[in-house]
Amino acid sequence: MRLPLSLWLPLALAVAAVAAGQSPLQRRVVRDVLEYFHGRSNVHFLFKERDVDGVIEREDASGTFVQLRLGLAQTACRKRAPQRHCRVLESRRKPTCLACYKFDTGDVPKVLDKYHNCGPSHHLAAKEIRQRDEAECRAVEEAGRGGDAPYLPGMFAFSRGLPA
Repeated sequence: MRLPLSLWLPLALAVAAVAAGQSPLQRRVVRDVLEYFHGRSNVHFLFKERDVDGVIEREDASGTFVQLRLGLAQTACRKRAPQRHCRVLESRRKPTCLACYKFDTGDVPKVLDKYHNCGPSHHLAAKEIRQRDEAECRAVEEAGRGGDAPYLPGMFAFSRGLPA
Protein backbone atom coordinates (compact mmCIF):
# COMPACT_ATOMS: atom_id res chain seq x y z
CA MET A 1 0.00 0.00 0.00
CA ARG A 2 1.39 3.38 -1.00
CA LEU A 3 0.53 6.52 0.87
CA PRO A 4 -0.35 9.62 -1.15
CA LEU A 5 1.93 12.65 -1.04
CA SER A 6 -0.67 14.55 1.01
CA LEU A 7 -0.05 12.15 3.92
CA TRP A 8 3.76 12.12 3.65
CA LEU A 9 4.17 15.90 3.51
CA PRO A 10 2.92 16.60 7.07
CA LEU A 11 5.09 13.77 8.43
CA ALA A 12 8.17 15.08 6.62
CA LEU A 13 7.50 18.62 7.85
CA ALA A 14 7.08 17.39 11.43
CA VAL A 15 10.39 15.51 11.33
CA ALA A 16 12.15 18.54 9.81
CA ALA A 17 10.66 20.83 12.50
CA VAL A 18 11.87 18.51 15.26
CA ALA A 19 15.39 18.39 13.82
CA ALA A 20 15.52 22.16 13.20
CA GLY A 21 14.63 23.05 16.80
CA GLN A 22 17.38 20.97 18.41
CA SER A 23 20.82 22.10 19.54
CA PRO A 24 23.91 20.27 18.23
CA LEU A 25 24.31 18.52 21.61
CA GLN A 26 20.70 17.31 21.48
CA ARG A 27 21.24 15.96 17.94
CA ARG A 28 24.39 14.19 19.19
CA VAL A 29 22.45 12.58 22.06
CA VAL A 30 19.74 11.39 19.63
CA ARG A 31 22.42 9.91 17.34
CA ASP A 32 24.15 8.19 20.30
CA VAL A 33 20.87 6.75 21.61
CA LEU A 34 19.98 5.35 18.17
CA GLU A 35 23.44 3.79 17.94
CA TYR A 36 23.09 2.31 21.44
CA PHE A 37 19.61 0.97 20.69
CA HIS A 38 20.65 -0.65 17.40
CA GLY A 39 23.68 -2.21 19.13
CA ARG A 40 21.47 -4.31 21.39
CA SER A 41 21.34 -8.01 20.50
CA ASN A 42 17.54 -8.27 20.70
CA VAL A 43 16.98 -5.53 18.08
CA HIS A 44 16.78 -6.98 14.57
CA PHE A 45 15.08 -4.17 12.65
CA LEU A 46 16.09 -0.59 12.01
CA PHE A 47 14.30 2.05 14.09
CA LYS A 48 13.78 5.71 13.22
CA GLU A 49 13.28 8.74 15.40
CA ARG A 50 9.56 9.34 15.92
CA ASP A 51 9.58 12.26 18.33
CA VAL A 52 11.70 13.99 20.95
CA ASP A 53 10.09 15.44 24.06
CA GLY A 54 10.89 16.40 27.63
CA VAL A 55 14.09 18.12 26.52
CA ILE A 56 16.13 19.70 29.31
CA GLU A 57 19.44 21.39 28.56
CA ARG A 58 21.26 23.10 31.45
CA GLU A 59 24.70 24.67 31.49
CA ASP A 60 26.88 25.19 34.54
CA ALA A 61 30.58 25.63 35.26
CA SER A 62 31.26 21.89 34.93
CA GLY A 63 29.56 21.46 31.55
CA THR A 64 26.22 20.97 29.83
CA PHE A 65 23.57 18.49 30.95
CA VAL A 66 21.10 17.19 28.33
CA GLN A 67 18.07 15.04 29.13
CA LEU A 68 15.45 13.93 26.62
CA ARG A 69 12.91 11.25 25.78
CA LEU A 70 13.23 9.80 22.31
CA GLY A 71 10.30 8.00 20.71
CA LEU A 72 11.30 5.38 18.13
CA ALA A 73 9.35 3.63 15.39
CA GLN A 74 10.19 0.28 13.80
CA THR A 75 10.88 0.19 10.06
CA ALA A 76 10.64 -2.60 7.50
CA CYS A 77 14.45 -2.73 7.07
CA ARG A 78 16.70 -5.20 8.86
CA LYS A 79 19.48 -3.56 10.88
CA ARG A 80 22.16 -5.74 9.23
CA ALA A 81 21.25 -4.51 5.74
CA PRO A 82 20.10 -0.89 6.12
CA GLN A 83 18.71 0.81 3.06
CA ARG A 84 18.35 4.46 2.22
CA HIS A 85 14.56 4.60 2.43
CA CYS A 86 13.01 2.43 5.10
CA ARG A 87 9.25 2.48 5.51
CA VAL A 88 7.98 2.96 9.07
CA LEU A 89 5.65 0.17 10.18
CA GLU A 90 2.75 1.88 11.96
CA SER A 91 1.42 -1.14 13.85
CA ARG A 92 4.79 -2.34 15.18
CA ARG A 93 6.90 -1.64 18.25
CA LYS A 94 7.32 1.97 19.32
CA PRO A 95 9.81 2.01 22.19
CA THR A 96 10.80 5.11 24.13
CA CYS A 97 14.31 5.90 25.34
CA LEU A 98 15.28 8.19 28.19
CA ALA A 99 18.75 9.65 27.77
CA CYS A 100 20.79 11.77 30.17
CA TYR A 101 24.20 13.08 29.08
CA LYS A 102 26.75 15.38 30.67
CA PHE A 103 29.24 17.10 28.34
CA ASP A 104 32.34 19.06 29.33
CA THR A 105 32.88 22.70 28.33
CA GLY A 106 35.50 22.14 25.60
CA ASP A 107 35.26 23.31 21.99
CA VAL A 108 34.46 19.73 20.99
CA PRO A 109 32.40 18.57 23.99
CA LYS A 110 33.38 15.20 25.42
CA VAL A 111 30.88 13.00 27.25
CA LEU A 112 31.63 13.04 30.99
CA ASP A 113 28.83 10.64 31.92
CA LYS A 114 25.69 9.18 30.35
CA TYR A 115 22.65 7.04 31.07
CA HIS A 116 20.14 5.39 28.71
CA ASN A 117 17.02 3.37 29.37
CA CYS A 118 14.99 2.07 26.45
CA GLY A 119 11.80 0.06 26.56
CA PRO A 120 8.09 0.13 25.87
CA SER A 121 6.59 3.49 26.86
CA HIS A 122 4.32 1.88 29.47
CA HIS A 123 7.40 0.18 30.98
CA LEU A 124 9.18 3.52 31.47
CA ALA A 125 6.08 4.97 33.16
CA ALA A 126 6.21 2.47 36.04
CA LYS A 127 6.90 4.19 39.35
CA GLU A 128 9.98 2.15 40.34
CA ILE A 129 11.62 2.55 36.94
CA ARG A 130 10.81 6.27 36.84
CA GLN A 131 12.40 6.76 40.28
CA ARG A 132 15.53 4.84 39.25
CA ASP A 133 15.76 6.89 36.04
CA GLU A 134 15.48 10.15 37.99
CA ALA A 135 18.23 9.05 40.41
CA GLU A 136 20.52 7.97 37.56
CA CYS A 137 19.96 11.27 35.72
CA ARG A 138 20.75 13.26 38.87
CA ALA A 139 24.02 11.33 39.18
CA VAL A 140 24.85 12.08 35.53
CA GLU A 141 24.12 15.78 36.07
CA GLU A 142 26.53 15.84 39.04
CA ALA A 143 29.39 14.46 36.90
CA GLY A 144 32.31 16.80 36.45
CA ARG A 145 31.62 18.83 39.57
CA GLY A 146 34.18 19.29 42.37
CA GLY A 147 33.45 15.96 44.10
CA ASP A 148 34.42 13.99 40.99
CA ALA A 149 37.99 15.31 40.79
CA PRO A 150 40.43 12.46 40.18
CA TYR A 151 42.93 11.56 42.86
CA LEU A 152 46.42 12.67 41.96
CA PRO A 153 49.55 11.53 43.82
CA GLY A 154 50.50 14.03 46.49
CA MET A 155 47.02 15.52 46.63
CA PHE A 156 46.73 14.49 50.27
CA ALA A 157 49.78 14.08 52.44
CA PHE A 158 49.53 12.78 55.96
CA SER A 159 52.62 12.46 58.03
CA ARG A 160 52.94 10.88 61.38
CA GLY A 161 55.84 11.54 63.68
CA LEU A 162 57.87 8.79 65.19
CA PRO A 163 56.82 7.69 68.68
CA ALA A 164 58.69 9.57 71.39
